[in-house]
Order: sequence, then structure tokens, then C-alpha cells
Amino acid sequence: MVETICNKLTLIIRNKMPEIDDERAEVINYGLQLLVGEIPKFFIIFFIAYCLGILNLTIFALVIMTPYRVVSGGVHLKTHIGCIIATSIFYTGNAFLSKSIELTSDVKYILTLGIWIFAMTMITLYAPADTEDVPILRKKERRIKKILSYIFMTITLIVSLFIKNTAISNIMLFGTLLQTIAITRVMYKLAGNKYGYEEYIKNLAAEKNEKGTL
Repeated sequence: MVETICNKLTLIIRNKMPEIDDERAEVINYGLQLLVGEIPKFFIIFFIAYCLGILNLTIFALVIMTPYRVVSGGVHLKTHIGCIIATSIFYTGNAFLSKSIELTSDVKYILTLGIWIFAMTMITLYAPADTEDVPILRKKERRIKKILSYIFMTITLIVSLFIKNTAISNIMLFGTLLQTIAITRVMYKLAGNKYGYEEYIKNLAAEKNEKGTL
């Protein structure tokens, strides 16, 4: 249903703006699908959070993790149901877990250091983690997003160490871990995704090889 609505909207936009080519139309359609799919998804997530009594914590998780999530990228599940489940786990599940667990100071410091090392490594290898549908091809944009990924991730973990509220501190800690996992190659394979920039480079190399053999 979402796909049908977005296809019709894209057609209307193309009729109004004939200069839009097929490639730009695909990008517009993908953006519309994200937008139309996001609205009911967050209604469902907030309803679940309200029923569990953690609506405020879920909203906090959404707000605090958005900067790192936006710049570092991550997997996109191919069905709306799968996306709703994954997003619910990321925000509502994180809030519920964070409220239920209390870490000792020593464990918290060790866990934070471990997550920071893991995140630094994964950001270096994969961020910004794009997809084939919306590849990030400009080197300047990729460099800026990678740097911001380092900054947002590090700041979030440092702040989590000084927050006295256990649930909020845990949300920042566990959220950083979950988002970092979302950019890894393992998660991309599980979700059936491919890194957009990586595929772009492979295709360029393949085209060069084909031209070289002609």
C-alpha cells in the first residue's frame, strides 16, 4: 500500500516537473516511501511505549540517538513490518532494557570503553554506512559524516558517564552500541543490504575492466 501511494505521488511530481529524470525520480520515490512509512511506524512505537509506561524514555532515546544515527547510517530492512520491529527494538526496547538494568560503576566504565573501541573501529571501516538505494558518493560528504560519527558517538558515551539518572545513562550507552551494530557488515548481510559506495566502486572497476578488454 505504501509503495502504491508513493508511486502515484512520484508520478504526480514528474508530471508537474518534466525535467526530473528516472534516476532522480527513484530517489524521490525512495524518500517518499521513507516519509510515508515513518509516520505510522512511530505512532505504533509510541503507542507500545505508552502501554509499557516508558513513553518519555522512548522519546528521549529517539532524540538523543538521532544525530549519531543520521551521520553513521545503517541497515534498512526491506519490509515495513520488519522496519517497525527493528525500530521498536532500537528505541522502545532500549528504553525498557535501560530502565530495568542498573550497572555498577566499574562495569559501566569497562562497558563504555569497550563500546567506544568497538564503535571507533566500525566507524573507521564502514561509516557512513549507506545503501544501494541511497548511496553517498561524494567524498567530501562521506568524510564529514565519518568525522561527525566519531564526534557524536564519543560525546554520547562521555555524557552517559556523568548522567546520574540510570535509565537515561543506559539509553545513551546501549543506544550507541545498537547503532554501531547497525552499520556492521554482519548486520548488512542479515538484512540483505549492500553498502552503496562500495558497490559503486565495484561497478566502476568492472566497467574499467570491460573497457580494457575491448
